[in-house]
Amino acid sequence: MVPVSFAPFDFAGQEWAFADARALYWPREQALLVADLHLEKASFYASHGQMLPPYDSRETLERLAMAIRATGARRVFCLGDNFHDSAGIDRMEPHAAGMLAALTRATDWVWVAGNHDPALDAALMGAPGRNTAPLVGGTVVDELSLCGVILRHRARAGETAPELSGHYHPRLRVALKGRRIARPCLVIANDGHLAGRMILPAFGSLTGGMDAGAPEILDAMQPAAAIDALLPTANRLARFPLWRRAA
Repeated sequence: MVPVSFAPFDFAGQEWAFADARALYWPREQALLVADLHLEKASFYASHGQMLPPYDSRETLERLAMAIRATGARRVFCLGDNFHDSAGIDRMEPHAAGMLAALTRATDWVWVAGNHDPALDAALMGAPGRNTAPLVGGTVVDELSLCGVILRHRARAGETAPELSGHYHPRLRVALKGRRIARPCLVIANDGHLAGRMILPAFGSLTGGMDAGAPEILDAMQPAAAIDALLPTANRLARFPLWRRAA
């Protein structure tokens, strides 16, 4: 197993750490935050004729379990698009379903609903007449505010409070030694004060990504004085400017 790396930084007047280049650890709350797991994405595509290896949920949950162990997190917040579709939990094979059930029992687990989660509450709780997979735990919310920080799936343009979100799967494309590479990254907006907002990269194994400087991301992070991509390098975060307000 590859050890989980940490890159500490400050945000909204608090200490945070970018863990394993995809998750965010919040020491004050002993919480791990991840976005866009998209569990059972491979089985969704397989049901539509595009055959992919059916192990994406296992891989995602194994990496999540490692991050929980490495950080000692007692709480987990999943910031939306948790399953790739509302029937995803029904398609989970027993091993992955057992892993997820164990993780949600071992921690205080909160599912923030995303646009891929229209029936997440019913799926997890087992609606009457629904042929569910083994039930998993956790609480489902549309969004929540914790210690003055808003946790939601999709960044809300015009938001002035500190905010953490996902949805866009940001990736930074950079040139390195003559070749171009793309890596999952944080996108952070600074309003010139202590507030600021962040978009987390997608944590899931088959999630792909959007260029961190795409207009959709920059527009969602307004108002801002500056927007940067943060990429971990050797246990620290390198900052890459994406946008600056005109003087």
